[in-house]
Amino acid sequence: MKIALIGCGFFAINQLHGWKGVDGAEVVALCDRDQGRLDVAAAMFDGVRTYTDAEAMFAEGGFDAVDIATTVGSHRPLVELAARHKVHVICQKPFALTLSDARAMVDAVAATGKTLMVHENFRWQSAVRAAIDEVRSGVIGTPFFGRISFRSGYDVYSGQPYLAEGQRFIIEDLGIHILDISRALFGNATRITATTRRINPAIKGEDVATMLLEHEGGATSVVDCSYATRRAPETFPESLLEIDGELGSIRLDAGYQLSVQIGNQVTTRDVSPPVLPWASRPWHNIQESVQIIQQHFVDCLRDGRDPETSGHDNLHTFALVEAAYLSAREHRTVTLADL
Repeated sequence: MKIALIGCGFFAINQLHGWKGVDGAEVVALCDRDQGRLDVAAAMFDGVRTYTDAEAMFAEGGFDAVDIATTVGSHRPLVELAARHKVHVICQKPFALTLSDARAMVDAVAATGKTLMVHENFRWQSAVRAAIDEVRSGVIGTPFFGRISFRSGYDVYSGQPYLAEGQRFIIEDLGIHILDISRALFGNATRITATTRRINPAIKGEDVATMLLEHEGGATSVVDCSYATRRAPETFPESLLEIDGELGSIRLDAGYQLSVQIGNQVTTRDVSPPVLPWASRPWHNIQESVQIIQQHFVDCLRDGRDPETSGHDNLHTFALVEAAYLSAREHRTVTLADL
C-alpha cells in the first residue's frame, strides 16, 4: 500500500517512523508548506516525492491512502480533497472544528466507498490494550464502573507551544483520547456531566477536566484529566485505569502494572511497552501505539473490514468532547442524542 503524508510537524515525525515499521505499507509522497520540515522528513526515506502544495500532490497521485497529520483547521478541506481523489484517509485528531464538519467529512469519504480512520491511538497503547482485551474477554463479567485517569504536571507546552494559545485545551487535546478509552472499555455513552478549571495562568484554555459518563449498557465511568497535577514519580504519559465488573476487577497502575482480581485471587503482570529503536522515554508508549494503529489500518484494508476508530465510530468520541464543553459551560448534564 502506497502512503502519502501531509504535515511533517512535531507529532508527524512519529507517524513517519511508524510507517517505516508497518508491514505492507510504503511512504511515497510527503507534503508540508514549510520547506525545512519537509526536508527533514524527506531525509528519512529514499526516493520519496515532496510537495509544498497538497493539490499538486493529489494531482500527481500514485498513492492509495493519505495520512493527514496537520492541525485541526485544515482537516475538513484536506479530507474532502482526498475524497475527490478517491483515496483512503487517516486523519489526525481532533478530527474537526465542529461536529457538523466531522459528519460532513465522514459522509464525503463514505460516498467514495473508501475508508476513513481517525488517528485515535491511545486505545492502541499496548498497556491500555491489554486492559481492554481483558475486559472484552469477559473475565470480570459485565463491567459496571470504571475510572480512566491521566494526571500530570509534565510541560507539554515547550514542545507544542500552540497548546497554550487555544481557548479549548485539555478536553480537546488530551481528554478526547481518554474519553475514547472509556468508549473502548464500556461502549457508547448516553449522558455526560463535566467540570473544567484553568490552574496555569500562562495558558488560555482549561488544564483540568473531570467528566462523569453514563454508558448504553448501564456502566458508569469517571474520566479525569489534568496537566496541573504535581506528583512523584511523574506518570506522564500513562493512562491509569480501574474497571469493576460483576465477577472481579482490573487495574492498570503506574509503571504499567496490570492486575486482574477474581474473588481473593489477584494476578499482576508487567505490560510495559517496548522502546522501539526510534522511540524515546517517556513518549515510547504513545510512539509504539502510532505504529500499532497504522498497522491496524493496513490490516483492515487488506481484510476488507472497518478500523476500530473509523470516522463513523469517532463521531461518538467527538460528540463526547463537544458535550463535555457544553456541560461545563452550562453547568448541566448533556444527553448525547440531543447533539
